[in-house]
Amino acid sequence: MSKLLYAAVIVLLILHQDFWLWRDRTLFLGFIPSGLAFHAAYTLVAALLMGLLAKHAWPAHLEESIQRDIERGTRTP
Repeated sequence: MSKLLYAAVIVLLILHQDFWLWRDRTLFLGFIPSGLAFHAAYTLVAALLMGLLAKHAWPAHLEESIQRDIERGTRTP
């Protein structure tokens, strides 16, 4: 699962360079430029991806290490 998430990060990095919308004058909903609409959608997808990364790709061993240190009294919470 984490390899798929990392691949999604790379895809988002590539999509962030939206050179295909630089000269597009299309308006969504009659007033939102296509580049702005793309970046609004991009921001939502990026936020979702960051949430998935935090849930599925977070290094749990670091959390366990900190918790052990707290229980031993060598680290304060």
